[in-house]
Amino acid sequence: MSAPRQLPPRVGVWLIGARGSVATTVVAGCAALTAGLRPPTGLVTETPTFARSGLPALSSLVFGGHDTLDCPLPKRAEQLAAGGVLPPGLPAAVEAELAAAEREIRPGGPLPGDTRDEEELIAAFATDLRDFVRRLGLDRAVVVNVASTEPAPTGAALPASSLYAAAALRAGCPYVNFTPSTGLHHPGLAGLAASSGLPYGGRDGKTGQTLLRSVLGPMFAQRALDVRAWSGTNLLGGGDGAALADPAAAAAKNAGKERVLADTLGTVPEGQVHIDDVPALGDWKTAWDHVAFDGFLGTRMVLQTIWQGCDSALAAPLVLDLARLLARAHELGLSGPRPELAFFFKDPVGDAPASLAEQYAELERFARRLSEEDGR
Repeated sequence: MSAPRQLPPRVGVWLIGARGSVATTVVAGCAALTAGLRPPTGLVTETPTFARSGLPALSSLVFGGHDTLDCPLPKRAEQLAAGGVLPPGLPAAVEAELAAAEREIRPGGPLPGDTRDEEELIAAFATDLRDFVRRLGLDRAVVVNVASTEPAPTGAALPASSLYAAAALRAGCPYVNFTPSTGLHHPGLAGLAASSGLPYGGRDGKTGQTLLRSVLGPMFAQRALDVRAWSGTNLLGGGDGAALADPAAAAAKNAGKERVLADTLGTVPEGQVHIDDVPALGDWKTAWDHVAFDGFLGTRMVLQTIWQGCDSALAAPLVLDLARLLARAHELGLSGPRPELAFFFKDPVGDAPASLAEQYAELERFARRLSEEDGR
């Protein structure tokens, strides 16, 4: 009698903001790729560089999460398809996968009128995570924050993003903060992060305007061109546009954009980034940059760029990349901040280079390390 076939290990991806545009695109997109309905365009971990890195298969990923909204994932996917974010017909084709993820979404918080203190909230969120892993027989789970941007905290109290981050570490889960929110960067969590023995990534995914800045900044520096001013404007709608209409939330978002210029140019040029909420744009955005620079003999010149895209479609493959990479790092016993993942973030952790080319070289070395660690 032959031995029963062993099922491949399954890995959980727990999304904070699980009913939002990015999370819905992540779940629907993963299901579409697994079924062969779409090619893995934009997914770095599906390139040949990572073929031997031992990453969990897309088909092994199981989704759940926390959210304070009540719009079911299948309905949200229909809305995204109507807005051109998801291909027509895709929500119906992957309805079963969307419904399965919807069943694993738990109430987030704190909600208005919530009387639980920080410890009670962290304990409740951690219990949800442990239950998810235990009940579904998962090998491990990675927590990824894709919720709306929150203002930077002004006191010692932990903001919601930091409550979720603390719960992730308490539940033994690697953590990624794909937003500009505080998350694991709160000083009150430094000890927990250091003692957890878990790998974690940076903050604020680099998807559009800042991705371009991390390429252009080094270009000016390497060609010895003097950047005098760098200004930008973002027009966007959807949940992000509404959240960033709050000046405090917008300031948290802009800090990462400015940090990339400071790191790549070695100085902070004049100019600011403005973010305008344009509800009519839905989940689409336009980002414009105006760069004033001096060339040889002080000749004054200007570079202007326009980036038009969909943040959800830009972010979703990177969320899958990061979940797979951190799950593999956790499997191999790697811990602490992972500067090798700087390629994905405006605000990397650890000692990481600033230019996109150097960050990608570090990521390639990490891919080889993941493969070599498996063969030891």
